[in-house]
Amino acid sequence: MTSTRMRAAAMSLAATAYSTGFGASAAELKLIASPGTRAALLELAPQFEKATGHKVAMDFAVIAVLKRRIAAGEAFDIVIPGPELIDELVGQGKVAADTGAPFGKAGVGLGVRKGAPKPDISTPESLKRALLAAKAVGHSKEGQSGVAFVAALKRLGIEPEMRPKLRTYDEKDQAIALQNGEIDIAASGMGPVMEMPGVELLGGLPPELQNYVKFSIGVSSASQAPEAARALQKFLTSPAVTPVLKAKGLERD
Repeated sequence: MTSTRMRAAAMSLAATAYSTGFGASAAELKLIASPGTRAALLELAPQFEKATGHKVAMDFAVIAVLKRRIAAGEAFDIVIPGPELIDELVGQGKVAADTGAPFGKAGVGLGVRKGAPKPDISTPESLKRALLAAKAVGHSKEGQSGVAFVAALKRLGIEPEMRPKLRTYDEKDQAIALQNGEIDIAASGMGPVMEMPGVELLGGLPPELQNYVKFSIGVSSASQAPEAARALQKFLTSPAVTPVLKAKGLERD
């Protein structure tokens, strides 16, 4: 399916979701989500807006930060963190139980500075060589992709050797560190690596080592625009958006 046909199908689905029993007045929706979903949402949200007239304001933070923000009372209409947090929020009555659903999953990806040599990481042994040869390797400070990457190092049996080389960063700082030469390789979710300016994606971890970070979606039980929020949830979990997710480093469960 071409990108034009993908957009047309997605917009048709968004319009259908909006018109099937939902109100006609435009709403302002607040969506908070993990950075692993950002690349896909930056393409999908404008399609929903164009088809429905609603507006979607988006903010991204790692799941641990989202949890703290919600616990502190931050309001939202849609949230896309990990499934464990969705279950917790449903249990607390903060997310409507009938809206919690899988959104997608992202494997760990590795990137290098644009123009730098691109080592082979296609097999566990080649990945091991590439990591041990690097002077420093970065990963997320609090994000689940960092946890998954360290787990892969342990499975490779090189975590003790790599520990002095590992650097942890907040979301935006890792790309800067790579561009500045502070690190040779950046590890993050596939989507965030694809988004990093001046960075080339080496690929995902070899299948034998790949760990997936899963994302789920839910609608706030306190949303001031529940019909519009549910329309957005329906759109984002529809089969029509799957090609966009795939192109942006996400897979369906």
